Amino acid sequence: MTEQLYFDDPLTLEFTAEVTETRPLEDGRFGLVMPRTYFYPTSGGQEHDTGAIGEARVLDVFKEKGTILHVADRSLEPGSYSARIDRERRLRAMQHHTAQHILSAAFLEVAGIDSLSANINGDRPSTIDLEREQVAPEILGRAEAFANAILFENRPVRSYHVTEKQAASLPFRKPAKVSGRIRVVEVDGLDITPCGGTHCPSTGMVGLLKIVRTERVNQKLRVHFVAGYQALDTFERFQTVTQEAATLLETGLEAIPAALGRKLEQLKAAHAELEAMRSNLLEVEAERLAGVAERIGSSRLVIATFRGRSPSELRALAQLLRGKADLVALLANAEGGKFSLVVSSAAGTGVDAREFLRWHLEPLGLRGGGDGSMAQGGGQAKEQSLADLFERARSYFSGAGTAFN
Repeated sequence: MTEQLYFDDPLTLEFTAEVTETRPLEDGRFGLVMPRTYFYPTSGGQEHDTGAIGEARVLDVFKEKGTILHVADRSLEPGSYSARIDRERRLRAMQHHTAQHILSAAFLEVAGIDSLSANINGDRPSTIDLEREQVAPEILGRAEAFANAILFENRPVRSYHVTEKQAASLPFRKPAKVSGRIRVVEVDGLDITPCGGTHCPSTGMVGLLKIVRTERVNQKLRVHFVAGYQALDTFERFQTVTQEAATLLETGLEAIPAALGRKLEQLKAAHAELEAMRSNLLEVEAERLAGVAERIGSSRLVIATFRGRSPSELRALAQLLRGKADLVALLANAEGGKFSLVVSSAAGTGVDAREFLRWHLEPLGLRGGGDGSMAQGGGQAKEQSLADLFERARSYFSGAGTAFN
């Protein structure tokens, strides 16, 4: 059984470690065993510490049947070594875990909403899951403001152990999940909760708490929040992004929303104008293709190949050609071994567009769909196949594929 010193003294980050055993692990790393440690193992929704023991780098820490294993990148002989816990990682976890207790208590205080579970991180937002699927933004704001008021009051946060008998008389926010000797974390005048994590000795050490987003997960509302160092990181990122946006928009930070609104309106107007121009160009292109259509019997055949045309644009062009009297169109876009094929057939030509498309695609093992006047399909095919497609188009009209003449 490893003595867990971090319970009573979470701010000790450098100490003398007594390594009594090194266990080879399956992944090529080593598990260092010590009779007592300040390294926190992953548990209770909080991530493990990292750091160093002598020349060995501690990469993970976990419990195994009461023993805490310090997963290191190298083996160490039994003996005494200077040990160091990564300060910022530990403090980030302490800040977020303390903030989680306060935020959970805040939701109970302002709205009577209980939290069901939590996940504590230091390098990304931590989360609590609330018993509701939805919580009004106004409630989120009130809970956040209440929590920050507790932080700014710099209230004491005490950690201590009690017996089961003593625990029965305490107003726990959450019931204990263990029996026997129970560790308690108490935020003065606000919250008393059984917990095995590391915490700040006062609320002011957390600094600041900010809810960054929410999401519904399994009929619960997951609240993502940042605190302390992570809150500062988040603010710095937002400040950098907003300052860059203000510079690009040539305006002040407060005027960014209005400036973006104007840019959006300009973009919509430009897009509408571009669409109108594209429509006009397609009409001109349709007229040009119709003008060079090949007369076969009582109908005219347009065959054209493109590169870089979207399927929607190809279809729009085919729709315009469908409106030309006596015109059947076969349009293809080839790029990178893929191609799209669109067929249109004007009324009165006697050519079924869907059948005409199938006539071309089936030999290539491809499929498409549509109706008698418009059909499209495609897929992977060699570009040489396109030339064969167009030869098949002419043979179709000459009688190999249809009785049309």
